[in-house]
Amino acid sequence: MQIHFNIELNRKFIIFILGPTCVGKTDISLFLAEKLKTEILSSDSRQFYKELRIGTSMPTIEELYRIPHHFIGHLSIYQIYNAKLFEIDCLEKISKLFEKYSILIMVGGSGLYEKAITEGLSDFPKIDLNVRNDLIFHFQKNGISFLQKEFKKLKKQNESIIDIHNPRRLIRYLEIVKSTGHDPFFFSKKRPKKRNFSILKIGLILSRHEIYSRINNRVENMIKTGLLDEAKLYFCHRHLNSLQTIGYKEIFEFFLSKKNCLNETIEKIKTNTRRYAKRQLTWYKKDSSVTWFHPKEKERILNFILKTVGNTGFEPVTSCL
Repeated sequence: MQIHFNIELNRKFIIFILGPTCVGKTDISLFLAEKLKTEILSSDSRQFYKELRIGTSMPTIEELYRIPHHFIGHLSIYQIYNAKLFEIDCLEKISKLFEKYSILIMVGGSGLYEKAITEGLSDFPKIDLNVRNDLIFHFQKNGISFLQKEFKKLKKQNESIIDIHNPRRLIRYLEIVKSTGHDPFFFSKKRPKKRNFSILKIGLILSRHEIYSRINNRVENMIKTGLLDEAKLYFCHRHLNSLQTIGYKEIFEFFLSKKNCLNETIEKIKTNTRRYAKRQLTWYKKDSSVTWFHPKEKERILNFILKTVGNTGFEPVTSCL
């Protein structure tokens, strides 16, 4: 089937493919991009860094060749980057791509980076660098338990929960509170920014057993294809924000400790990845605008997109040739 669009209202669409890690987002995004004859943008912050190919499960060279991708391996681990910079860069890229396409595909599992495009992020206040450096110093000296204790002292009782096992998130939270006297949520209470494109969110879901099985298989495959060697290359830079991610953190601990064995490290990566998948799903389940599908329902997802897009300004028709 060849798909054509009659653009009546000159509206542009971004189709977001969302869901937990290992659910099959890459496969669906390639299928849809080929059917809709468009390109893919990534909102997966783990895949931004070109040095981290194995541990972040970047699309393969063959997959990148099939469809043009943007924001995959476009940064170095030594560059400073965040969701706000991504918002600026991605909106600029989207604007250029919309000169050629009416529909774009965005895929990823980083909820904050998806929000940067759908709603926009607040301009956070400037941080006292002395505060940041002090937190990093104590973290490196005393470990994550120091950050967790500081967080418990400063957080409000009814405050939203952050991942207390993620040192980067804890440092970010603490540096804002200590620099301004307000928590990050104080600065994020704002109306969503108005975008000049429409948004359609497709969520992919599997049973917990299926997701966990896929995670276990992926981690084992990463080890077989050289994750330890990849991590060893950047071990001396392990304190960079870009390397505070699952897979690398556990292997760095393995390199540092004489007590840990490799099998225990692999199991720890699997456990932490499963926890990450659970947090991703919790984040997206709160969003009532997401329509959920099984990843094998490719044609159903495509038909849903065509029907929705057609009802709001596009009229998809099949070729008569």
